[in-house]
Amino acid sequence: MLCEHAPKRALPNHARLPIIAQSPCLDYAPATKKLHLSGIRHFFDTLVTRHVVVLNPAASVRGERLQVVEGKTPEISIEQARVLIRSIDASNVIGLRDRAIIGILIYTAARVGAISKLRRVDFYDLGDQHCLRFNEKGGKSREIPVRHDLRQFVWDYLVAGGLEYSEKSTPLFRTTVRRTKKLTQFAMTPGDMGRMVKRRIRDVGLPDRLSPHSFRVTTITDLLSQGVPLEDVQNLAGHADPRTTRLYDRRQRKVTRNIVERISI
Repeated sequence: MLCEHAPKRALPNHARLPIIAQSPCLDYAPATKKLHLSGIRHFFDTLVTRHVVVLNPAASVRGERLQVVEGKTPEISIEQARVLIRSIDASNVIGLRDRAIIGILIYTAARVGAISKLRRVDFYDLGDQHCLRFNEKGGKSREIPVRHDLRQFVWDYLVAGGLEYSEKSTPLFRTTVRRTKKLTQFAMTPGDMGRMVKRRIRDVGLPDRLSPHSFRVTTITDLLSQGVPLEDVQNLAGHADPRTTRLYDRRQRKVTRNIVERISI
């Protein structure tokens, strides 16, 4: 472990230049190389801050040029999302739970990691509307209003599971005891939710490459298509940089497809 009072010493020559820069022919994608280089820069920044080294040798290293204008996450269409919601059997607590989770994915653009952290206290009534409080990556906490149909989805699940008056610190979305359709006291993990969404997608015959993140893409694209300001959509998505929000925008792809289809050859 590094100590703040560690003596200053020069690094050996072979450690002064990041390995990524020394080996440009490594079989990594440009994005991976940039990610590794960023990690190396951060590591040496820490050494500089703790007075282990004087300069960051990776600060002047330039990675490969990479410009990403659109993310790789596949988009689920609005009609496909409607079909998925309608296909869920709401006659039991498991169906109600899954419908509520997918509804939150659609109507809040939240990540499964944030949804899995929800506690009973994070779904609350302000008098004029219900809200969900998400604790997301980077230590960010966000409050998002709940639209009327999503509020009903969540409340139906709570009533069916007997959770409407449960302890505030208990998990909002819980696992089940195998196939008994009985809830446990344990929270669903992001992996549990991801597998559930994948299973529901397969059951309705939608493309298998769709994932929970696909709903985030569709929600952001839909709002931007309706003329909602980028700043408002950015706030909903919880992005620190509007450039990140633009990576989820699939409107340009639709324009490109329309142009291609008009080629007369």
